[in-house]
This record gives sequence, structure tokens and C-alpha cells, in this order.
Amino acid sequence: MKGGKSKSDTKRAKLSVSEKSTKKAGKKLGKAAQDPNKPKRPASAFFVFMEEFREKYKKEHPKNKSVAAVGKGGGDKWKSLSEAEKRPYVEKAEKRKVEYEKNMKSYSKRQAECLKNEDVESEKSVSEVNDKEEDDDEGSGDEDDD
Repeated sequence: MKGGKSKSDTKRAKLSVSEKSTKKAGKKLGKAAQDPNKPKRPASAFFVFMEEFREKYKKEHPKNKSVAAVGKGGGDKWKSLSEAEKRPYVEKAEKRKVEYEKNMKSYSKRQAECLKNEDVESEKSVSEVNDKEEDDDEGSGDEDDD
């Protein structure tokens, strides 16, 4: 065939494309390491409700070890509650959210201070390292002349 691609050429082309795409797909973007000192997000009203519901459910059904059953029962119960019955859980969740926001502000301030301190220290250490390297270079020049 003049000017046309043979079947083996098209297979190679397909293979090379698929290899490239699998290599890219196989790479996972690494998540940045999370700071263990960072405050955890507050629980929503539903999860505040579930904390109490789990305790009650375990007392009523001591032999049931299924997490799914507890979750399903809690979800059904939450849906059946009126707004007035949900109110205490919503208020607790709002209090936790306010506390979380305070903690995040203080955490952010600490992080900003640490970054400023690191910048100052790193500039100082870089200049100290450069000074030492310059001193070492002067001494090494005498050794080469031998």
C-alpha cells in the first residue's frame, strides 16, 4: 500500500497512545500532609443528633453490631422529627461552629507567625551558609596550587 498505514502501524500507534494515557491516569496527585494541630470541622446538627441516637440505640438493641442499621435508624428518625424537635441539635451545632471559627482564627494567626519566623530564620541561615562556603573556597584555592 502506497502512502497508507499498515495494520501493525495503527496498532503501535494505538498502543503508544494508550500507554501514555495509562501512565497519566496511574499517577495520583499526592495530598498535602494535613497539620495535626489544625482544628477539626464541627459536626452538623444531624451528627450531633446521631451522637445521642447511637447511645439510645445501643441500649435498646445491645446485640445489634451493624453500623448500617444504626445509621439507617438514625436517618429515619431525623427525617421524622419536626423543626421544634430538631432545634436543640441545631443550636448545639451552631455553638460548635462558633467555637470552631474562634479556633481557626487563632490557628491561622499561629500559622502566619510561624511562616514569618521561618522566613527570617531561613534568610539568616542562607547568609550564614554562604559566608561559610566563601571561607571554604578561599582555603581550597591554596590546595590546588600544590
